Amino acid sequence: MLTVHKMHFSIFLLLWGWVLSTECRSHRQGKEIHEVYKKGSPILKRSPDITKSPLMKSEQLLRIDDHDFSMRPGFGGPAIPVGVDVQVESLDSISEVDMDFTMTLYLRHYWKDERLSFPSTNNQSMTFDGRLVKKIWVPDMFFVHSKRSFIHDTTTDNVMLRVQPDGKVLYSLRVTVTAMCNMDFSRFPLDTQTCSLEIESYAYTEDDLMLYWKNGNDSLKTDERISLSQFLIQEFHTTTKLAFYSSTGWYNRLYINFTLRRHIFFFLLQTYFPATLMVMLSWVSFWIDRRAVPARVPLGITTVLTMSTIITGVNASMPRVSYIKAVDIYLWVSFVFVFLSVLEYAAVNYLTTVQERKERKLRDKLPCACSLPQPRPMMMDGSYNDGDVNELGHYVSENGDKQDRMMVQLALGSERGSGRRKSQRYVSMRIDTHAIDKYSRIIFPGAYILFNLIYWSIFS
Repeated sequence: MLTVHKMHFSIFLLLWGWVLSTECRSHRQGKEIHEVYKKGSPILKRSPDITKSPLMKSEQLLRIDDHDFSMRPGFGGPAIPVGVDVQVESLDSISEVDMDFTMTLYLRHYWKDERLSFPSTNNQSMTFDGRLVKKIWVPDMFFVHSKRSFIHDTTTDNVMLRVQPDGKVLYSLRVTVTAMCNMDFSRFPLDTQTCSLEIESYAYTEDDLMLYWKNGNDSLKTDERISLSQFLIQEFHTTTKLAFYSSTGWYNRLYINFTLRRHIFFFLLQTYFPATLMVMLSWVSFWIDRRAVPARVPLGITTVLTMSTIITGVNASMPRVSYIKAVDIYLWVSFVFVFLSVLEYAAVNYLTTVQERKERKLRDKLPCACSLPQPRPMMMDGSYNDGDVNELGHYVSENGDKQDRMMVQLALGSERGSGRRKSQRYVSMRIDTHAIDKYSRIIFPGAYILFNLIYWSIFS
């Protein structure tokens, strides 16, 4: 019995010794780790996260709660200078119908607000997103004569605020704006348009806010890849003016001016070249026999309708202005040339009809008219042989005239006195009728070429 108690006591001592030794080793290891941590081990030592400290919030660092940011900086003193610079990212579209343009740009403001100054050992600025903008004062800029505008918000609001330790502020945002552009289409499509994007403070007059271009004309930067399908961008430049409102006063206004010159090649292919071809096509009727009514009349009508379609198509893509455009002058003059070619054939046809009536009267007065071959109707059949010889007078037509012309020559040879003078007047009328087509072949092309020389010398 005594032996069993001794064995239990020995086991208890062994277990107690093992527990004590384990605790001693763990205590020594914890002490070594603590000493290494105190010495600054790069493995275990971590830099404090200042964003988790309530004393390092941006609002408290900038002392936003200590100031009234509903008032402008330096309220009651001189006007606060606000510098502006712009980088044009793209010129998206130009609309002649709506008379506006769409532009995407980076708008940056520079000013100094001592209320936002903060202590810094390395003079490093602090950058914030759009959430802090709502808590401080920023210039209230707007675009004059703008129709639509918005700040891009993908993936977040494209707004940036950067504050220097001395209180200097940079406020940048990415904006797309559609603004009005007063265009003059009197020289369209050979025109040059000048548009302006105007920036102004909405509430603060020049006594409270002095708006200016930060670096003069260098404050405006553009992307070299900007291009438009119908226009060539010739120039970007900046200006500054004062705008007066009778109820509120004078305001500083900044202008972004750009000049656009229209590409003419598209309109040459779509408007000028087809119109010229239609005018030239109407001249073909001058070389068609005046008796070929089914050939000359549809040709004239077709060219007139085609010119009307061209004029309608051009005006459909243009605003309804109350003045004449350069393209209107060209198209309507071309339309007049085409219409005159139709009237020319109407005159030829009328004189030919009058001539036939007089020839019939002469045939009725001739005693030998019954033995002569009857002339074929001029308006029904135009077939004949040039150089036919008349059996009675042996007269050969010199200008390819028909049998009715030969009969008139016989009548001239058989009459005397007053009848001869009357027939001579008739021959003169016949020559004038033939001369209309002959002279039109020269007068119409010559007049149209002269018009083109004058037109392009004025508008080009």
